[in-house]
Parts: sequence; structure tokens; C-alpha cells
Amino acid sequence: MTTKVLALPSKVPAAEKLSIKKLLRTMWRQRWLYFLMTPTLIYFVVFKYGPLWNAQIAFKDFKPLLGVWGSPWVGFEHFGTFINSFYFTELMANTIIFSVAKLVLGLPLAVIVAIALHETWLLRFRTLVQTAIYLPHFLSWVIMFGVMLVILSPGNGLLNAIIERFGGEPIAFLTSPKYFRWVVILSDIWKETGWGTILYLAALLAISPDLYEAAAVDGATPLQRIWYISLPGILPVIVLVTLLRMGHILEAGFNQIFVLYSIPVYSVGDIIDTWVYRQGVLNFQFSLATAVGFFKGVIGLVLITISNRVAKRLAQQSIY
Repeated sequence: MTTKVLALPSKVPAAEKLSIKKLLRTMWRQRWLYFLMTPTLIYFVVFKYGPLWNAQIAFKDFKPLLGVWGSPWVGFEHFGTFINSFYFTELMANTIIFSVAKLVLGLPLAVIVAIALHETWLLRFRTLVQTAIYLPHFLSWVIMFGVMLVILSPGNGLLNAIIERFGGEPIAFLTSPKYFRWVVILSDIWKETGWGTILYLAALLAISPDLYEAAAVDGATPLQRIWYISLPGILPVIVLVTLLRMGHILEAGFNQIFVLYSIPVYSVGDIIDTWVYRQGVLNFQFSLATAVGFFKGVIGLVLITISNRVAKRLAQQSIY
């Protein structure tokens, strides 16, 4: 006599259907938020995630006539070509110097300006200064280059006119290896400090005024209020901005340097992105250029991961 074993119906499919229905209902309730997100999602899919398919040419000897799929595999040959090239050390040094200098000098300045604007009681003065320092952010580097020529030109530039007025010799700031790095760093700080200031000022305005009133009642000086209230209050924003910048440490500002640099300053101004442009676009070495971009992405991922862990441990702040 055989015994039949009756299998109890599984409750997993029913639970899955319930969760799917719940998800669909939630999405329908938030449909307008998803509608607002759609353009951004399309942008990332088309311009960020879609091109990842073509990143495989970093490991191939890409031939346009054969296409991405038909080109032969060469493994890590292009990575070795870049790392062993004569310019590798120079490119890495220039890129890191520019990125670190912009971060180390620009971030504290933006924080200081934001705190100064937050502490002032002259609202019209605050608005005027905000507009003046934020305006350069909207100008392209082509326009900024024209402005810098008016200021730094060795022939009739404003700064050289002042130098000559005091008996000095005119200086070719844009073509001198001695001064070019400082021109790049300071011009970037000039252009982007306003953007950082807006971020930190918004964070300062989000701090409860009750904290400042309580500190004033307790007899705290303005510097003490800044140290114990303002700076801790914007610390999460500072950490977030720093971590995001660390992920782009090998991007020293292609648009800026491409507009400003020239052959006489290649030794101190050439960065990874400008070298990739010449090799990939002008010399048609697409696989090599893609390999260098892949290399930058991996380094950026490692740096932002390490920085996030360090920030979580030391400042109890992180992006994930």
C-alpha cells in the first residue's frame, strides 16, 4: 500500500504578489516624483550607463571597421602602454597637484566666506557679495580665458601694467612654467568658490537659530559660536563635498587647462585628460584613451571607498 504525500501549497507566490501590488500602489501614489525623476534617469542611462558597453574596447585593439564586438582582444596591453609611457609620472604628478591644491585651498576658503556671510547682519551686503562671487561659476572657461588675458597679458595686461609701474619687468604668466600652475589653481578658486559658498551657506541657514540664541545667553563669543555651532552644523556637508571630490581626484579640470595651456607649459600643465584627448581624438588611439579612462575610474572608486571609511570612523559622517 502506497502512501501519498500531500504537498502544502507554498505561500511565497502569494507574498510576492502582495509585495508587488504594494510596490505598484506606492509608485502610483508617488507618480509625480517619478515623473520628475524621469529626465535625470534617461540622462544617466543614455550618457552614463549605456556607454559602459563600449568600455570593453579598453581591452581590445579597436578597429572602427570591425566594430566594438569584432575587434580582437589584447587584454591589459593598453594599460601597460600608459603606465610604462615616458609621460606617466609627469601626467600623474600634474593631475594630483592640481586636484589636491584646488581642494585644499578652495574648500577652506569657501567655508570661511560662507561663515562670514552668515555672520553679517547687512542683508544687502550679503546679497551683493553672494552675487559677485557666484557669477563666475556661470561663465565658461573660454570667457574666463578672455578675462584672464586682460589681466595677465604680458603686453597690455592690468597686472603687468602695475608691475611695470613699480619698475618691474612684465611676466608671461600663461606661458611660464614657473607661474602657470598658480594661474590654474587660483583661477579655479576664483571661479568656483562661489558655488561652494552657496552650499555651505545653505547648510548654515538650516541650523536652528535657537542654538545661537542659547549660546549668546550663555555668554559665548562670536568665535565660540562659530567653532561649537556653525562648524559642527555644516560638517556633514563638508564631508560629503570632500568625499565626492576625492572620487574625481584624477580629473583636474580638462576644460580649464585645455583652454589655458600651450606647448611651453606642457611639462607643468599637461594632465591625464589633455593627454587622453591628444592620443584618443587627435591620434585615433581610441583603445588607449578608453583604457586610461577605465584606469581613472578604478582609482577614483578606490579613493572614494577609502575616504568614506576614514570619514565614517573619524567624523561619524559618510555617504553610505
